[in-house]
Amino acid sequence: MIHFTKMEGIGNDYVYINGFQEHIEDPAALAVKMSRYHFGCYSDGLIMILPSDKADFRMQMFNNDGSESEMCGNGIRCVAAYCHDRGLTDKTEFTIESGGQIKVMHLTLEGGKTKAVRVDMGEPVLDGLRIPSTVAGEPVVGHPMTANGNTYHFTFVNMGNPHAVCFVEDPLTAPVTVDGPVLECDPTFPNKANIEFVRVMNRTHAKMRVWERGTGETLACGTGACAVLVACVLGGLTERKAEVELPGGVLELEWNEQDNHVYMTGPATFVYDGVWLQD
Repeated sequence: MIHFTKMEGIGNDYVYINGFQEHIEDPAALAVKMSRYHFGCYSDGLIMILPSDKADFRMQMFNNDGSESEMCGNGIRCVAAYCHDRGLTDKTEFTIESGGQIKVMHLTLEGGKTKAVRVDMGEPVLDGLRIPSTVAGEPVVGHPMTANGNTYHFTFVNMGNPHAVCFVEDPLTAPVTVDGPVLECDPTFPNKANIEFVRVMNRTHAKMRVWERGTGETLACGTGACAVLVACVLGGLTERKAEVELPGGVLELEWNEQDNHVYMTGPATFVYDGVWLQD
């Protein structure tokens, strides 16, 4: 019997387990079981909330196929809200470790509960080999790749995990679910990659859809939205502060010129608490 909480950040939904109270032998296998449609909670994956010797808390995330990922922007906001609103901390500024990196959380409260979380996502990695990819260069902008006969031109960005951003006429009609899985697994990316399909609406607003490695298309991807802003700025398409609209909602992003860090602000929502009864 495992107690868990379902949370979502603009539609990017995970099962959250308090690792201070629950001991999970095999979280990767549990992620697959709990995420299943019809047989489980139908989620994008599972996130463990754990103690850390480097930060106030640590998150460990697993996609719904059981693969482990280094970072999730929407997920880390939900972890921050959970830690505060469920009494693990009374601080409104604290740190969370994920994939060996430490991120700083700034919580905005309303009625004593978390309304929004601003996350310092750190500096984007733009060196092609460190994405990681097989393409040298810093930055990698406009790199051509083909899927199912369609050619795209990508900007590579690592925001704690690898992203490839391309610009299309309309994300709504782009073949995200057809070309996304091909591009995710392209040999260009040794660890696979998240694939973003983007249209810039104006200097402060862009729309996107995303194919996430290990999960498929999701309603939102926080690190992906950060990568999109960086790609837009590198291409001279938007200001350094802009909104990125995803199917699940809008995130406020800023690529700060002074410290070179990307800041992401968005909601974190509790959906329900439950008890997992299966083995």
